[in-house]
Amino acid sequence: MTHIKLALATVRNTLKESVELVAVSKTKPVELLHEAYEAGQRDFGENKVQEMAAKSEVMPSDVRWHMIGHVQTNKIKYMAPFVHMVHGVDREKVLKELDKQAKKVDRVIHCLLQVHIAQEETKFGWSVSELQSVLPRLSAYPNVSVCGLMGMASNTEDQNQIRSEFMGLKALYESHAITQGWDTLSIGMSGDYTIAMECGATHVRIGSAIFGARNYTP
Repeated sequence: MTHIKLALATVRNTLKESVELVAVSKTKPVELLHEAYEAGQRDFGENKVQEMAAKSEVMPSDVRWHMIGHVQTNKIKYMAPFVHMVHGVDREKVLKELDKQAKKVDRVIHCLLQVHIAQEETKFGWSVSELQSVLPRLSAYPNVSVCGLMGMASNTEDQNQIRSEFMGLKALYESHAITQGWDTLSIGMSGDYTIAMECGATHVRIGSAIFGARNYTP
């Protein structure tokens, strides 16, 4: 069993049956993605559109690609034909462009609204009041299907803080899930996904626990 297959099996054994694993493959070579694919993984997460598009051309067609990074609107046209879900919709400008580009390719693109729940100001996301404001306007974007919420907890060792942030987002999600038809709560990464599952995650985004540390190139 290869390292990737072993790591995937280890992670899967810790997941609840109802939780979907998005293997975060950003910065990783296609060879490693193929190993994960051969081990049965179909959902892959990338944070750069160009990298995701390049990988999509050489990976099998049944891979489900998740855009998990900050979305640049001028790059949306490159992923509109194939992206499965956009996790990081953090402003209405992205909704508008997603709708525009999805219409051009006759698709409805699934997405999540990213809510700012962390203490770091560097993280992206809607405030609660901004989220409440945009919900009545979602019907203006018929080629976009908002399926739920996404959030990133603070980068801290304080598990109580992480749990509090996730639970706050879970409560916000539940307050709108029925009326909005939501079924997706994307929270949790390699360092905090077990807490996220306790807090009701439906999707977890795990990279380093599967593929190892990120590869950064100049």
